[in-house]
Amino acid sequence: MSSPTGPASGLPVRMPRPRQPGRHRRPEPLAAPEGAPALVLAVPGTPSAATRGLAEEVVSIARSELPGLDARIGYLDGDDSEFPALQSVLAHASEERTARYEQARAAGLDVKEPDGPVAVVVPLLAGPDSALLRQLRQAVMESRVAADLTDVLGPHPLLAEALHVRLSEAGLARADRARLFTVATAADGIILASVGGEEAVQAAGITGMLLAARLAVPVMAAALDQEGSISSVAEQLRSSGSQQLALAPYLIGPEIDAALIEEAAKEAGCAAAEALGPYPAIGKLALAKYTNALGIVPQQAQGAPVR
Repeated sequence: MSSPTGPASGLPVRMPRPRQPGRHRRPEPLAAPEGAPALVLAVPGTPSAATRGLAEEVVSIARSELPGLDARIGYLDGDDSEFPALQSVLAHASEERTARYEQARAAGLDVKEPDGPVAVVVPLLAGPDSALLRQLRQAVMESRVAADLTDVLGPHPLLAEALHVRLSEAGLARADRARLFTVATAADGIILASVGGEEAVQAAGITGMLLAARLAVPVMAAALDQEGSISSVAEQLRSSGSQQLALAPYLIGPEIDAALIEEAAKEAGCAAAEALGPYPAIGKLALAKYTNALGIVPQQAQGAPVR
């Protein structure tokens, strides 16, 4: 037992840490507002167990950043059995919201009839792909559910960080310039491979400039879905002095067949890093799109140096 003057047993007493006053105190953790719309992660491409695992990891990261978040996964090409289609996920979210309201009314509670969007749909895409975005808009419209569709995740400094990490994991870039750690296979020119045509190449180029600043090597964007684009950019890099190239997919993964990345690397005569996958920044960016759509302002995620 302890007394107000100290521990009776001679053991130290853990005292609560006083709340830090002033503007430097830690912000209170943000939680999702009660009754907030669902975050629906819209996953493109052919559904698979690997795709589902990736998407589940992304929404898990988003939930950890915003407690109480209702996060769901809808597949653009879902079959409504193992992989629920986006339209079905939106319809189910709408039905659940209506049911909660009716139950509350039946219990005699004075509750306001729900209004505003049922869900915020966030495309699991690093860059713009007009064909896929057109399909997403069509799916949202066909669901007949009030839902907001956000922009894609990039360009963003956190995606440049993620690309750096994937290149370093493949031994194609220094993990940390500050430590002057050299990699024998480090590339002196990066091909940033995107899908979605010229618009996607231009958007990838913005993140490419951020990646070039991190690596201190030239980075040029090219389109995987445009014939000759990869080889043309590889030639440009070599003609400007780069001898050891690397291909960095500006892709999360589900939006394209992985075999196309291997083929592109062979076409360019270089090694390739892995797609971005469920890198933590992807979940944070998906959440940022959701909170921005709702006007919730959590602490802004900032890109940090790779350690």
